[in-house]
Amino acid sequence: MRTGPVRLSRRARAGRRPPDDGRRPLDDGRRLAGTLRRLAWRACYEALGARVREPAWAFMNYGYADVGPGADGSAPGTVAAASDPLVLDPADEPDRSCIRLYAATVAGVDLRGADVLEVGSGRGGGASWLSRYAGPRSTTGLDFSAAAVALATRHRRGPGLRFVRGDALALPFPDASFDAVVSVESSHCYPSVPRFLAEVRRVLRPGGHLLLADLRNHDDVVVLRDQLAGSGLELVELEDVTVHVVAALRQDNARKLALIEAWIPRPVHGAFRVFAGIEGTRNHVGLERGDLRYLRVRLTKPQVSAG
Repeated sequence: MRTGPVRLSRRARAGRRPPDDGRRPLDDGRRLAGTLRRLAWRACYEALGARVREPAWAFMNYGYADVGPGADGSAPGTVAAASDPLVLDPADEPDRSCIRLYAATVAGVDLRGADVLEVGSGRGGGASWLSRYAGPRSTTGLDFSAAAVALATRHRRGPGLRFVRGDALALPFPDASFDAVVSVESSHCYPSVPRFLAEVRRVLRPGGHLLLADLRNHDDVVVLRDQLAGSGLELVELEDVTVHVVAALRQDNARKLALIEAWIPRPVHGAFRVFAGIEGTRNHVGLERGDLRYLRVRLTKPQVSAG
């Protein structure tokens, strides 16, 4: 599996999903399973915001790590021996793996002086890092969980940083409000990805970017491609980074287990191990086997025609 950027032609981006002619009896079951998965993810996010008030738990994503020579999409790979070029303040070092995922997601886009929105900002660590390291004029973190927004507002700091409660499918902002929208490991929870993409297109300024990183079931990657193709945004880059995410999960496994042990109520340890991608759990194994894929995507809103 190629892990470098995949640039798709217009023909390749369109019409990849076969028409629904009523002869696929598993569709209803898959839709129900997907709905239940989304509800379970959202329940974990809400519980983490409401029950875990420790500000030190700033990130909830799976992370990103470089891998050694010879790694490919069919094998997890090993963490590369080369030094990580990302420079962080000492206070941010414990979250290096999670921050690397943000750095990979926004790579190639200059955010200096930009108005940035993060949709699904969670506990606020990513929005705070963007505001302090990427040089935007403003950074807004939006999350559906009131508890997460309250925690982020109390504990996250950065120039031009704020947090608001809102729905990814009905963004509470005027048209053309942002130069970039960032979404890390959040869209898999949304009841309608097309509605989310339509809202992103609405709030982006012409030439603005959607920078997205998230996981999908292997069979749903084609669905996501179709959704992106129909969004009215131009697909600039689509990269499968599964091997990097699996390497990060392995690298950060002990730390996340310690956080769960210290801060998560024991009756729900099992659910949170799955949520955190701990080794041996369903999501971790799915990523290792290729049943789940992790994608990094960049789309751009077309410029207004001069004519």
